Amino acid sequence: MPDSITLPERSCSLPARRATCRLLLALLPLLAPPAWAEPRLLRGVVTHVTDGDSIRVRPADGGAPQAVRLRGIDAPEICQRHGRAARSALQERLLHQPVLLRMHGRDSYERLLADVAAPHTPDLGAWLVAQGHAWAAARGPRGRYAAEQALARSEGRGLWAQPRPLAPREFRRRHGRCA
Repeated sequence: MPDSITLPERSCSLPARRATCRLLLALLPLLAPPAWAEPRLLRGVVTHVTDGDSIRVRPADGGAPQAVRLRGIDAPEICQRHGRAARSALQERLLHQPVLLRMHGRDSYERLLADVAAPHTPDLGAWLVAQGHAWAAARGPRGRYAAEQALARSEGRGLWAQPRPLAPREFRRRHGRCA
């Protein structure tokens, strides 16, 4: 058994390793889609309205209906005040209607997160917030639907007709989800 261990000499010089690293870093963006890539589109028909911000859509090209959560809004829970009214409004607007989904990933329940457009409503999220059937998910004056929410609130539309409407997030924190 030898007294010392010798390591093999490295076959690449430092400049060669640096060049390899640079090449790999340059190719890395090609391996994954860019962050600014267009969201995927899906056409389908609404088969079910679960609540004021969740639907099921049967894809136009076939396949099983997909659970979809409207992105950028939070409607009252179904057991919460104005929850059934929010669901009814969405049913009247969307049930059995063709829709176009602009998909943005999935939520924690594995539902598709999507912007939803219908023939007479190019942005269902904006419409629901403007009618007072949902809160804008983003808070503050720069939120996605802040202007629609401010107008609905000032005019006392939908849930804003209540003296102190409780945001769904706060409702869930206090009472949990509906059974």
